[in-house]
Amino acid sequence: MRIAFSSVLVDDQQKALEFYAGVLGFRKKADIPMGKFRWLTVVSPEQPDGTELLLEPNDNPAAKAFQKAMFEQGIPLTSFAVADIESDCERLKQAGVAFRTPPTKAGPTTIAVFEDTCGNLIQLHQS
Repeated sequence: MRIAFSSVLVDDQQKALEFYAGVLGFRKKADIPMGKFRWLTVVSPEQPDGTELLLEPNDNPAAKAFQKAMFEQGIPLTSFAVADIESDCERLKQAGVAFRTPPTKAGPTTIAVFEDTCGNLIQLHQS
């Protein structure tokens, strides 16, 4: 058994694609029309056949409430591993990404938290 997909709730799929691909550097993997929404996934360029991140619409009231609560409580929805958190954070800051937490030591890991422009907090971590 392996993880094939993981979802991140987004308030606008096109805006999410522009951020996750254009700013973070992920690559679009699937873009399939599904009524008024899309099956829209991105992958890491380092693992193009790896786990896909589904940019999932938060159209359901329960999804909106969950997303809002997580954001308001300062809880990241997911975490991405990076090799050099300092340089990645600097690159993202230069691209206009708003960080809530700059690179911070947390035991053997360094973390940083930023806003994804789609209603989520996302954590970066370097072990």
